[in-house]
Amino acid sequence: MELKGKKVLVVGLGKSGLAAALFLRKRGAHVTVSDMRSAAALAKEIPALLDEGIMVESGGHGLLTFRRQDLIVVSPGVPLDTPELVQVKAFGLPVIGELELAAQYLKGNVLAITGSNGKTTTTALIGEILASAGLPTQVGGNIGVPVIDLIEKSTDEGWSVLEVSSFQLESTQFFHPRIAVILNITPDHLDRHGTFENYALAKERIFAVQTASDYLVLNADNPRTAQAAGRTSANVYWFSLESSVVQGAWVQEGEIVFRASANAAIEPILSLKSIPLKGTHNVENTLAAVCAARLAGADAASIAKAVAIFRAVEHRLEYVATNNGVEYYNDSKATNVDASAKAIAAFPGCIHLILGGKDKNSNYADLSDLLRKRVKAVYTIGSAAAKIESHIRGVVPIVSSETLDKAVAATAKAAHPGDIVLLSPACSSFDQFENYEQRGRIFKELVNNLNILNERNSQEKG
Repeated sequence: MELKGKKVLVVGLGKSGLAAALFLRKRGAHVTVSDMRSAAALAKEIPALLDEGIMVESGGHGLLTFRRQDLIVVSPGVPLDTPELVQVKAFGLPVIGELELAAQYLKGNVLAITGSNGKTTTTALIGEILASAGLPTQVGGNIGVPVIDLIEKSTDEGWSVLEVSSFQLESTQFFHPRIAVILNITPDHLDRHGTFENYALAKERIFAVQTASDYLVLNADNPRTAQAAGRTSANVYWFSLESSVVQGAWVQEGEIVFRASANAAIEPILSLKSIPLKGTHNVENTLAAVCAARLAGADAASIAKAVAIFRAVEHRLEYVATNNGVEYYNDSKATNVDASAKAIAAFPGCIHLILGGKDKNSNYADLSDLLRKRVKAVYTIGSAAAKIESHIRGVVPIVSSETLDKAVAATAKAAHPGDIVLLSPACSSFDQFENYEQRGRIFKELVNNLNILNERNSQEKG
């Protein structure tokens, strides 16, 4: 794609939008950025953009700004049904996402991971495995580093391991991963996609351009994910907790094993006991990582070594601290009901669960059975609190806490030694926080402040 001299508009100035704007400018494009936020809210970003000769439109989108472009690049957080985008697409203007733009310049092999839950953990684990095996590897995408920022260091022989979301995938046309992984598809982002099927189809765009020489790794235990096998041209590999598969990874007699083809020998990879991460869902994530890594060329010994030393990623069932015999866990990245269900299931019981944030048209009643069996009390926060309480009333005691600091304070009073306090909100963070990372960091600060207070109290009593 020739960019020099082209007029390009970047819509949305998040992390990937900023990276895209700077990338386009370096390639000689005349770049404008448009964002709904005010100039004051963008005070940190605007000076750097202006210094590079990038025009900034803040406080709303102007239709004339959109129509005067040769190309429009949309950040993942901007819905494609934004009125200005709908109108310019009707005029025939090309509209692509940051992932689609970056993929046209990224060298080497792409290994892309999507799914409703487990993307970040699996992406990070695959990156660690490939690096352990001595393969040139870089990790990015929805996991934190924009794909655009991986272009400069990409090589023809290397691997770019990318976490990709439905928001990124829905605007792709030519994105072509050598290996694609769909971990699971369960209801999420229905406020954005409208229906579960629309959401699932957005996920399936990960293999839209794959051919018979590519690989698609699917979860055999998730019905909606398994359906993709009938719609792809790629070579399908499976992973399963429940049964053996023709080709792929599964659990056999306490070990993860891999088979390269129907006629190949079964290859032992690692013992389940060597997986350091909590929860059955993390066994699934490890199975997916094993399958993808073997297809990328990692050997069994490197896989086993990398898995054994891998630690939970930040904000995903992350152990924070123990306070008065109570363990606190940060699972702020659990932004849907299924993710929270997996987190609850990772503990045998005695859980004080913090739920809430911005609703995504979710059904919180789906948590009822787990709440009855494992949760002592639910502490609700955020704008979704009333809806959550209406869905689970009578199932478990509810403490209406409004904000995260009040919820943490309430758990500190109610929890007993041996109990678990779990932040696993089942909601997005955008009602009270900038993102799930900020929510998780503030939770950790609040927990650590409890420890400081307890130490002071102990010293005073002493």
